[in-house]
Amino acid sequence: MTGPEAAAPGPAARAGPSAAAPASERPERGTLLVNNIEVVYHDVIQVLKGVSLSVPGGRIVALLGTNGAGKTTTLRAISGLLGTEDGRIRDGAITYAGARIDGLPPETIVRRGIVQVLEGRRVFKHLTVEENLKVGAAAAPGGFESGRELVYAYFPLLGRHARRLAGYLSGGEQQMIAIGRALVARARLLLLDEPSLGLSPMLVAEIFGIVRRLRDERGITILLVE
Repeated sequence: MTGPEAAAPGPAARAGPSAAAPASERPERGTLLVNNIEVVYHDVIQVLKGVSLSVPGGRIVALLGTNGAGKTTTLRAISGLLGTEDGRIRDGAITYAGARIDGLPPETIVRRGIVQVLEGRRVFKHLTVEENLKVGAAAAPGGFESGRELVYAYFPLLGRHARRLAGYLSGGEQQMIAIGRALVARARLLLLDEPSLGLSPMLVAEIFGIVRRLRDERGITILLVE
């Protein structure tokens, strides 16, 4: 993979330099620090032990590993979604922009600008593209309108298909919807779980190109899993 720096669970991972974005358009940057966390499910099954990583503000970091290595669990620990599967952080700490976020409910973490794009896209197939995007507006401080225009600026195809049902779109277009929802939610730290899954190399290149633009032009920090 070119562009992001690859990292494995365990040692801290840092990405290379990025282009500066206009200060007036850039979200507040903050470093994500995962420090020696231990995750268990059902208070019995240990899934992660001693995982640490660092994602500097305004950078892209890739977390790479085989299936079952705990990559998705790491993202869920950051986004607060562990509780949906009866998981919890038993030890260690996660901080973003200097503040502890481990143990916070997911809706609070989203309001702090940390948004996870789940593996498999998870669009609402019987809703239109625009209705799917509106889901992200629940936590958006600036409302839906400005967020929608931002999405259509980066994904003009979605603007052209705004009234189409999401279920009729291709896998790549559905992935664009999923990332677009996060942008509507005003993501400052974007967690991408296997964004290339099931996509053609051409679509992967297109989506990763947009991810780089979001970093360069909007200053969005990105942690992606592959």
